[in-house]
Amino acid sequence: MFNLKGKVALITGAGGEHGIGRGIARRLAEDGADVVVTDIVMKPYADSEWGGLPALQAEIEALGRRSLALTCNITDGDAVEAAMQQTIETFGRLDILVNNAGARGGGDRVPVVDLPQHEWDRVMSVNLNGTFICSQAAARHMMALGGGGRIISVSSVLGLRGIARFAAYCSSKFAIVGLTQSLAQELAPHGITVNAICPSLTPTERVGHMTNLFENSELQVKEATDALLSGAAGSTPVGRLAQTEDLAHAVSFLASDGAAFLTGLSVPVTGGSFMR
Repeated sequence: MFNLKGKVALITGAGGEHGIGRGIARRLAEDGADVVVTDIVMKPYADSEWGGLPALQAEIEALGRRSLALTCNITDGDAVEAAMQQTIETFGRLDILVNNAGARGGGDRVPVVDLPQHEWDRVMSVNLNGTFICSQAAARHMMALGGGGRIISVSSVLGLRGIARFAAYCSSKFAIVGLTQSLAQELAPHGITVNAICPSLTPTERVGHMTNLFENSELQVKEATDALLSGAAGSTPVGRLAQTEDLAHAVSFLASDGAAFLTGLSVPVTGGSFMR
């Protein structure tokens, strides 16, 4: 749909079979980009039959594009720099960074008065610090390569609207919106645009994990997950949940030349369940 031929993209958190990262990687490849996919390990969901990053790399190459699969801890500046360097050594450039990696829900999904500081720190380390570290490294390389580029972060509708028991998550995603706006102003003179997308609930591996965190004596995890998804779909004006393809379309557009005058935006991809 959008012409990304000749571009090189790096996507973090891309190892899940049903994840947003995989959907974005495939879409950017379909639109012509060569794609580097990263995650903290090659196969982040060890109990899945899905092959993780190597399987995604093979899918991208089957689409006729070049690809590279790398492990990268985005909270480690040296690891991020090494991934950026390997990308540029392999493909000669870096045009698009997609900050997609995020912390899994855990002991942070509790009321603030019960929230352990180490859980707060864990969420911030990945969601906010990781986005900062990757954005900073990518911006430096884009500037050194002559300027121009796209930095796109995956925030959340909960980065625009806070809810109970998600204080760490919401705060980290709100912070990504602020970081996006500051970076957009700083990098605009270098031809680099910086935007975010803010998805509503999207059915990925994380949803079942999330419902498993809350005690519910009447519903099993699968039933709780189905109820959560059904309720979210019913409250969405377009009548369905966001799919990874919806988010990938938005990212591909923001990465394209057609979005060259758009920067500093945090775009709700919500089917109308959140409007502003």
